[in-house]
Amino acid sequence: MAENRASVYAEGVPCWVDAQLADVEAGKRFYGELFGWTFEDWFGPFAQALKDGAPVAALVRKTDGRLPTVWTVYFATPDATALVRRIRAAGGQVVSPPVPAGELGVTALVTDPEGAVFALWQPDRHPGFGRRHEPGTFAWAELYARDTEAANAFYGDLFQEALFGPDAEPDFGRAPVSDVFSAEMPPHFLVHFAVEDVPAALEDVTRLGGRIQAPPFDTSYGTVAVVTDNQGASFALLHR
Repeated sequence: MAENRASVYAEGVPCWVDAQLADVEAGKRFYGELFGWTFEDWFGPFAQALKDGAPVAALVRKTDGRLPTVWTVYFATPDATALVRRIRAAGGQVVSPPVPAGELGVTALVTDPEGAVFALWQPDRHPGFGRRHEPGTFAWAELYARDTEAANAFYGDLFQEALFGPDAEPDFGRAPVSDVFSAEMPPHFLVHFAVEDVPAALEDVTRLGGRIQAPPFDTSYGTVAVVTDNQGASFALLHR
């Protein structure tokens, strides 16, 4: 069901995504045509993507060419500093400690014990997604792990209420890396965007300069195809 405005996200619920790109203008053209996004300049190297006027993602200019070209998922938290402490205690690592993002909120970049990277978002003026679960917006994040039992234990303890509480809305799952990727692929989160028609969206991806990594396959949460954009950032298309 579509949500026209998002308000407060419980801790552990995916609440934002961004893409680190070498060329943000090329990213605007690609995603603008693929998903119908419009853009507004944010602060610094950020461009905020809008769907029907509501915030859905950000494109970020890479400040260092050695940084990966990648989509990152952010999990909501009321206290990024406290959550970072819990992540460290559970065997995760801190890539970037909590820092303010202007007056929008506080962000941190971390990994789980296997090295899968994800971000944290403690909102202030920017609560997160203004739309999700509808075509052209965030729909799911899948963690591709080497040890799914260890991943379930780590995230289950970290985000107990979001995953298993009475009002649970996890929006992410766990699967073995080898289900979709080569066994050598590092553990990682794959951001999924909803589409009305996966084959049609795949045609658009290739026409716009992207490529298909994994053709459509069925999952417990819908039909998925894995692609890269015209700069090499991987993401998935999802139809439920």
